[in-house]
Amino acid sequence: MQQLILSYGLIAIFVLMAAESACIPIPSEVTMMLGGALAAGAVSGPHPNLIAVVVAGTAGNVAGSYVAWLVGRYGGRPALHRWGRYIMLRPEEIDRAQDWFVRRGAMSVFWARLLPGIRTFISLPAGIAAMPPVRFGAYTLAGCLPWTAALAVAGYAVGANWHSLEQSLRGPTYLLAGLVVLVLVVAGLIVLRRRRAATPVE
Repeated sequence: MQQLILSYGLIAIFVLMAAESACIPIPSEVTMMLGGALAAGAVSGPHPNLIAVVVAGTAGNVAGSYVAWLVGRYGGRPALHRWGRYIMLRPEEIDRAQDWFVRRGAMSVFWARLLPGIRTFISLPAGIAAMPPVRFGAYTLAGCLPWTAALAVAGYAVGANWHSLEQSLRGPTYLLAGLVVLVLVVAGLIVLRRRRAATPVE
């Protein structure tokens, strides 16, 4: 996998991130952090622009998510339980994503993208529930972008030490996800406060 990224750069990043979102167990941490290290010129291989790395990773995530959405939409839950094992998709993973979607509704497609373990599978229950494709795509893009950007920037910042950082995040990846969510919430509050301050009082 790492050799693919080192050889094919952005194309490999897109394909691997698409595969991850299509429920194939490929860790996005490895893909995006190595992509960030490539952009920094810290490892041998192509040296794409950091923004291009983020765009390729996010586009791959969205494309793969639509594949999983289509599987859920037209295959349904019984087909997933029957055939999921062939792509190493365990029934409990499907059930966990389904429960998350049922409890939180359409917004779960956004929030789940920031949570390891659920982010890969949330497209399946969204498809089963026949969530409108445009709305699904919008929430997916909004959730995937900060995740891929955070990982790519982290890889860019640490450069050749990206692999050490990736290994250290295997346990506390939820911490990274929590930080991303916190940044989004703080940014949202700042925007909301500015809008209120700019609104004239009658």
